[in-house]
Amino acid sequence: MTDPYNSSPPIPARTLSLGDAMVTTAMELPACRVVRNLGIVRGITVRSRSVVGNFIGGLQTLFGGNITIYTELCEQARMETYRDMLAHARLLGANAIIGMRYDATELMTGLTEVLCYGTAVVVERDGD
Repeated sequence: MTDPYNSSPPIPARTLSLGDAMVTTAMELPACRVVRNLGIVRGITVRSRSVVGNFIGGLQTLFGGNITIYTELCEQARMETYRDMLAHARLLGANAIIGMRYDATELMTGLTEVLCYGTAVVVERDGD
C-alpha cells in the first residue's frame, strides 16, 4: 500500500522490523545505516478534559503532588499519537523512525493537540 502523500512505493523491511526498539529521538540507530528516507510521519490527537476530570483534578490540586487524572490523560494521548505515528511509518514501508519528538499545543482552554512525529526510514544493519 502506498501513502497518498508519497508517490514512491513502500520498501519492504529487510531483516529489521519496526518496533519500539527501532524508534529513537537520535538521528541514527546504533549498528544501523539509513538506506532510504521516507519522510515525516506523524500521529495526532486532540483531547479535552471532562467536567468530572476537571473536578477530580481540582480536588487533587488541593493536596499537591502529582495530579494523576491529568497525568493519565497526557500519557493516554501520547500513547495514541505514538501508535498512530508507527502505523503511518509502517504504511510507508519503514522499519525505523529517527528524530522522534512530541509536541503539545493548547488550542483553547481545556482543548489540547498532542503530536508525535519523526522521520520514517529504512535501515539495514551495518555490514549487510
